[in-house]
This record gives sequence, C-alpha cells and structure tokens, in this order.
Amino acid sequence: MKLMSIGLTDVGRKRNHNEDSFLLDTDLQLFVVADGMGGHAGGGRASTLAVRTIDREIRELWKLPESPFGWQTTLKDSPLPLYLQAAVERASAKIFSDAQSNPRLNGMGTTVIALLLHEGHALFAHVGDSRAYLIREERIQQISEDHSLVNEQLKAGMITVEEAKRSNYRNIITRSVGFEEEVQVDIMGLTTEPNDIFILCSDGLANAVEDEEMKKIVLGTSSFEEIPRRLIALANDRGGEDNITVVIVKRIS
Repeated sequence: MKLMSIGLTDVGRKRNHNEDSFLLDTDLQLFVVADGMGGHAGGGRASTLAVRTIDREIRELWKLPESPFGWQTTLKDSPLPLYLQAAVERASAKIFSDAQSNPRLNGMGTTVIALLLHEGHALFAHVGDSRAYLIREERIQQISEDHSLVNEQLKAGMITVEEAKRSNYRNIITRSVGFEEEVQVDIMGLTTEPNDIFILCSDGLANAVEDEEMKKIVLGTSSFEEIPRRLIALANDRGGEDNITVVIVKRIS
C-alpha cells in the first residue's frame, strides 16, 4: 500500500512537560501513539519505552527469513495480529521491569494505540484511552473502545454522553501498559480501501474535539501536513488541558 503519514505532539497549555510519544515507521507501516502516566520522570519514559519496544519487536519479526510479513493470507488467518499483541505485551513487561528497578519510576505506565498496515489490512492494538478513528468517504468511526472509568459508567447506563464529556473522572483509565507486568490488549482488524484516513490520538485531543469536528478539519484541510497543526490548535483553543498528540495516516492506493 502507498501511504501518507504525519504526526505531531504538543505540551498543551496547562502542563509543563510532555508525557506523550508517537511513532511513524513508514518502512514497517507501523504507527503508534502512547500517553504516559507517572509524573515528569515516569510518564515520558513509559511512553517512549512503549513505542520503541513495539517498533523493535515488529522490526525483528520483519527481518526473519520466514517472516509472516511475506505470507499471503486473509485478515482472518493472518498471524500478524498476535505478533502485534505480543509486542505490546513485551512493552508492558519492559516498562514494569524498569519501574521495579527505580523507585522514582514506581507506578509508571502508558496508554497505547498502534496501527499496523499490511497487504490491504489495518491491524490495531489498544490499551487505555488513546484512540483510533477511521474516516471513510464522509463518515468517521471510532475503532477503539476506551478503557476508562467514564466509559464503563457510560456502558452501564450510569451517566449520559453529555455527563461523560463533563465528568471529573475522564482521565481515570482502567487498563494501562506497564503499570502491571502483564496487560490485556484489545486487537482489532479491518480491510482498508483507497483514501481511507486513520487518526491515532491521545485523550488530549479526543476530550477537546468532537468526532465530527475532527472529520471536518481532516477533509477540509487542503495541505495534508497542516492537519495535525489545525487539530492541535483547536484543542489548545479549548484550554489545552493535557498533552496533545495526533498521527494521521492516509492510504493512497
């Protein structure tokens, strides 16, 4: 597949340091956004370890003489989702191990949303409340499901959508990479089409900008390189309460 991709991160207007990290590996067609937690030392380290470990694990797989990247399979039969899941699990073990060896890093962790594109397939690995969206033609769809307290309350009917947007508990996640040695990773997959656009973002964007607003900016911006800047500017205009990270990937053909 031929792709265009771009990523950008911003500290926002209320934080004095950035704990987000992102990855654009165009050789592997692997893209990741990670939103760290654990303070100045821990959060940034956790998110950086996550993207580096996932990239390394998938690159080592890619280099194997009998690499699954060379197999011609359907999405259902592809082994790549399990390898992507294993890469996130190894990242969790690595972050946890580092935290155990340094008291200053105790409790650090990170969200992860990863996208691997191969042979017309889009594979996602997800932990936490960073998100993946798909824009196809004139529709935007959230692919990932937040692992957050507010989303659990929403699914249980305890709060409404509007209450969820205003909740003081929006930043509480129920699952993260590295806080414990092992982590449950959500794996999703879909068949792509030409002109599909994927958005990966941290909650600093998702909590400030509505889905339809994202779509309008993405489809209404003539310069592909300008899209992340416009999305981040809107989130900052609305307070910039958190770090803001966004990766945009478009399938050309």
